[in-house]
Amino acid sequence: MQETITKIHETQSQNLSHLGTSDRLMQLLVAQNRLRESDLARLARIQDEQDIPDGLSSLAVKLGMVSEGYMAEGLAEILDIPLAGSSDYPDIALTENQVSLHFMKDNLAIPLSESEEEIDLAMAHPLDSFVTEAFSMAYQKTVKIWVGTPSEIEEAIERLYGGGKSQMSQIVDLVAAGQESTEEDIEHLKDQASEAPVIRLVNLVIQRAENAGASDIHFEPFENRLKVRYRIDGVLQETEAPPTHLASAVISRIKIMANLNIAERRLSQDGRMRMRIQGNELDIRVSTIPTMHGESVVLRLLNQDSVSLDFPMLGFSEECQHRFMEALNLPNGMILVTGPTGSGKTTTLYAALDKLNTSASKMITVEDPVEYQLDGVNQIQVKPSIGLTFASALRSIVRQDPDIIMVGEMRDLETARMCVQSSLTGHLVLSTLHTNDAASSITRLIEMGVEDYLLTSTLNAVIGQRLVRVLCPKCRESYEPLPETIKKMQLDRLAASEPITLYKAVGCLSCNETGFQGRTTILELMVMTDSIRKLVLQRADADTLLKAAREDGMITMREDGLKKALDGVTTVEEIFRVTFEG
Repeated sequence: MQETITKIHETQSQNLSHLGTSDRLMQLLVAQNRLRESDLARLARIQDEQDIPDGLSSLAVKLGMVSEGYMAEGLAEILDIPLAGSSDYPDIALTENQVSLHFMKDNLAIPLSESEEEIDLAMAHPLDSFVTEAFSMAYQKTVKIWVGTPSEIEEAIERLYGGGKSQMSQIVDLVAAGQESTEEDIEHLKDQASEAPVIRLVNLVIQRAENAGASDIHFEPFENRLKVRYRIDGVLQETEAPPTHLASAVISRIKIMANLNIAERRLSQDGRMRMRIQGNELDIRVSTIPTMHGESVVLRLLNQDSVSLDFPMLGFSEECQHRFMEALNLPNGMILVTGPTGSGKTTTLYAALDKLNTSASKMITVEDPVEYQLDGVNQIQVKPSIGLTFASALRSIVRQDPDIIMVGEMRDLETARMCVQSSLTGHLVLSTLHTNDAASSITRLIEMGVEDYLLTSTLNAVIGQRLVRVLCPKCRESYEPLPETIKKMQLDRLAASEPITLYKAVGCLSCNETGFQGRTTILELMVMTDSIRKLVLQRADADTLLKAAREDGMITMREDGLKKALDGVTTVEEIFRVTFEG
């Protein structure tokens, strides 16, 4: 038995260079662009100056420069041993646990499974031979080592062998008692919000949201409880929340982080903050509004690393991308992206700017707010409180000699007219508009007061879009729809071949039992043709414009969505949830 364990560690040691595990790991993370060279130099400097005994890898995780997950992946790759994912941890404890709970917690190791001759062991520190020898002796079996992240191992140990308390419950237990007053003095509230357990509580909620891929966090106080919900793939999901008596402290902590006035509870406030969560730079927009039982707070999580600015990744078909690029390559004119809030309009515009971003073009944007920073693009944040609005910024922008202008939103007639005027004077203008579909945007602009003859001269193309959830590839199930369904949805016209197959969501550990992972865009692209321009001059309604656009070859949002459903990307239920009959 002892010889087997020694052989395991000798094999692992051979995989390491003379630099040592920590240094090899750091170099691998830099090569994978998961750690910056500047951060690596900073880590080395901190270690030297403060004489920290931990390796650089441990220090990088503690300072939030690299996530535990990336660190575990790198370690597994260097040692050539398997990586334990969340689905690898057992649902129930092994029948006989031969190792104490205290030992597992102290050494961050937990058995995953066992056979007659072998035990699979997840370890945060897989080179610790003492731990593997202890498990081997306790179970009288050989040990197969897996790399696990410390947080997942801790959670599994507590769930399977401990009291079953969640990490949030453990933090709440650390909060001092006697803090349940409803009308706290402001200074006391500041002190409470600055206590370590409350700080850890807020960080835990944000970290869990980031790990779950949430776009928003909603803190909603009610009479008897504080509700916390994550918006994941466009759908709100309730999660574990702090107790009611900590609601004021939690919300005050968020306001302090966002540089908001914690004494002002009668008016809504907006702010932003930056955090580093497991190695990812997170830009967070914070919005508060007063409600009956306290302040409701919404956090919008903006992770630039997770945003794809590639048209096919966003959901553009090859034909749609080709037609859109033709419109983008025109030297002047106006391109609009329409849809409701949260439909990915700004991301589409950022992708367009990314394609157009060259050293030969000057690009200026006016946004509210600036969601992501684009290299080589001059971005302006509007501030209505000091008179810096979309319209006023546009007046100054045209004197900056730009080639391309992006306006975050056409909110009023003044902004719309400035956009039209800018496109008439030789600029390419990109903007968004809140309408249901592409055809409605033209009638909306005319109703706002933009002259029809100016629209026909400036408008190049309009995109209407929505976001739909993408089916989990691991658990989706195919089925053949009924003939009545095929006829009603005209699937035979859209399907490339027979038989026609659709897919449904099932749910598994990989997708957290939702059946979906991520979102994609369904869209329609209406290019301004001569026939549509004639109808605009005749003040035709949206239905007439839509009919003409379809005759000119436009594929509607619903048709684009049904094509994606036939390809197994999403479900027909998702398409009907976000679209309407045009």
